[in-house]
Amino acid sequence: MSIALLGVMAMQYYFIRETYKQKSALFDEAVNTSLAKVASELEKSEVIEFARVQGRTNRLKYEAEQEKQKKLAEQLKIQRQIEMLSIKQMESIQRFQEAEESLKSIFPNATPITNEFFETYYKRKQNQKYISIKLVGQPVPGSSMIDWFVDITATKELPLLAAQDDSARYIVSDVDINSGVIKEYQVATLPPRANNDIIIQLRDLREKLNTMNNEFLAGAKTVYDTVAAISGKRQDLVEDVAISIQLSNRPLLSRINNNLIRTLLTEELASRDINAPFNIEIRDRQKLIFQSANGEAFSKNAHFTRYTTALFQGDLGTPTGRLSIYFPDKKGVIVDNMSYLIAPTIALLALLISCFAYTLTIIFRQKKMSEMKNDFINNMTHEFKTPVATIMIASESLKDPEIASNEQRVNRLANVIYDENVRLGSHIERVLSIAKLEKENLRLEHTKLHMNPLVEHVLESMQLQLQKAGGIIHKELKATNDTVIGDELHLSNVLFNLVDNAIKYSPKAPEITVKTFNTKNNVVISITDKGMGMTKEQQEKIFDQFYRIPTGNIHNVKGFGLGLSYVYDITKRLNGKVQVKSEKDKGTTFEVTLPLEGK
Repeated sequence: MSIALLGVMAMQYYFIRETYKQKSALFDEAVNTSLAKVASELEKSEVIEFARVQGRTNRLKYEAEQEKQKKLAEQLKIQRQIEMLSIKQMESIQRFQEAEESLKSIFPNATPITNEFFETYYKRKQNQKYISIKLVGQPVPGSSMIDWFVDITATKELPLLAAQDDSARYIVSDVDINSGVIKEYQVATLPPRANNDIIIQLRDLREKLNTMNNEFLAGAKTVYDTVAAISGKRQDLVEDVAISIQLSNRPLLSRINNNLIRTLLTEELASRDINAPFNIEIRDRQKLIFQSANGEAFSKNAHFTRYTTALFQGDLGTPTGRLSIYFPDKKGVIVDNMSYLIAPTIALLALLISCFAYTLTIIFRQKKMSEMKNDFINNMTHEFKTPVATIMIASESLKDPEIASNEQRVNRLANVIYDENVRLGSHIERVLSIAKLEKENLRLEHTKLHMNPLVEHVLESMQLQLQKAGGIIHKELKATNDTVIGDELHLSNVLFNLVDNAIKYSPKAPEITVKTFNTKNNVVISITDKGMGMTKEQQEKIFDQFYRIPTGNIHNVKGFGLGLSYVYDITKRLNGKVQVKSEKDKGTTFEVTLPLEGK
C-alpha cells in the first residue's frame, strides 16, 4: 500500500511538473508576442509623427514657392488635400484598429464575417439556424502545440444579399475550451475599416496630380528636375529624402516614451491574461539608457528570465535599440494559472492519504479487537473451568458410599451442583444474548412497564450479593410518571448489570445510590457508586465489546467485558440512551434515559 501511494504521488508530481513546463512555454510565447507588438506600435507611431512633421515642412516650402510658381499652386492645393485626407484616413484606420483590439481583448475569439454573410444569414432570423460555429484546431508547424480558432460557415448555401453598409462585423461566441462546444454567440459591429468617401476623393486627387506630374515631366531636363517633378517639389526640395535617414540617426532616448512603452506593454499583456508586475530595460547599441527596477536588485536576481525584442527594425543597418522585460514573480503567475489543476490534485491526494490512514486504523483496531477476543476466550475458559471442576468434585463425592448414605451431605452437594449449573447457564446465556444482538436476531417484547417497581425488584434481588460485599443502597425513586414501553426481562438485565458493576468496582464496602426522576418526556434511572471511577479515555471505550477496565494487580473483578455493551444495545433498541459520568477514584454515575409511554 505504501509503495502504491508513493507511486501515485510520484506520478502526480511528474504530471504537475510537465504541465508547469507547458504553461511556462505558453507564457514565454505570449510575452514575446506582446513585445513584438509593442515594438511595432512604437515604430508605427514614429512613422505617423514623421509624416505629420514632414507634411508641415513641405507645406511651408510649397507656400514659399507659391508666388514664384503659379503653375504649382493647384498642385500644392491638391497635395494639401491629399495629406489632410491621408491623415484623416490614417486616423480612421487607427480608430478602427483600436476598436478591433479592444473587442479582441474582451472577446479573444471574435471572428470577422462579411457584411453579405451578415445580411443573408444573421439579419434574417429564419436563416440563423444555418450558421455553423465550430472550434477548429490546427497544428503549429515545427511544434507539438495546436493553434485553436473559431470557424464560421453556413450549413446551407443561400444567395448572398448585398451589404447595406461598409461596417466591420464580428461573431463573438462563448466557447467551452475543454469540450469545444459553442454555448452562445452574438454579432458585434465596428465602424468601417476605412472611409470610402475619403478613398474615392484620394483616388480622384491622385489621378489629377499624376496628370499634372506628367505635364511637368515633359519639361524636365535633369534627374533632379525629374525627381522634383515626380514629388511635386522643386530641385531644392529633393533633400527631404535625406530627412528620413537623419530621423533614424537620432539618439534612441529622444525617440522613445517610457510611459507609453509601459502602457502599451501593460495593455498587450493584459489582453493575453498576464497581469503580473514586470520591469523594463531599454538599451541602445552601446549602453543601458532606461531601467524601471533598481540595477543592483536586477544584478542580484540575474536568474530571472529576460524577454528581449529589437526596436525600430525598419532603420537602415542594425536595429537602433533593444527592449527587454522580466517578471520578478513569473513562477507565482504560472502557479496561479495552474490552480484549477493543482487544487483537485491535492484534494485527491489528500483523499488517498486519508483512505490509507483509515485502512491502517481499521487494521490496528481489528488487531486490538482480536487481542480482546483472545482475552475474552481465556477469561471465559477460566470462568467455565471453576464451576465444571466444582461439579466434578461434587459428583465424585456422591460416588463415595459413606457420603451417599448421609442425606444431609448429599443435599448439600446436590445444591452445589445446582448452583454451579445455574452459574454456567448464566454465563452461556449472556454470551448467547450478545451473539443474538450482533446478528440482529434478538426479539424484544414491547409491553407497558412501570420502572419504579422494576427497580425495586432488581435491588431486592441484589440484596444478598450486596450484603456479602458489606455495602448499602440508597433509593430515591421520585419519578412521578414511570410508565415506559419495553421488555421486562432485558430491562431487568440492564439494571442487574449496572448494579453488579457498581458492587464489583467498589474496592471498599459499596455505597450505591439509585434514583428515578422525570425530564421532559423521559424517565431517567441513575445508578451512582463511590468506587474506583474511570478516566476519560476509559469512558470512551466501556461500551465496546470485550473491553474491561484494567484493575492493576487486583484480580477479584470477574466478567467477560460484555455487560455494558449489552446495556448500550438494549437501551438503544428501546429508543433510549445511556450516559456515564465518572472521575478517577471518586466514583461513577450511569444514567439510563427511556421515553415515556406515548412520547
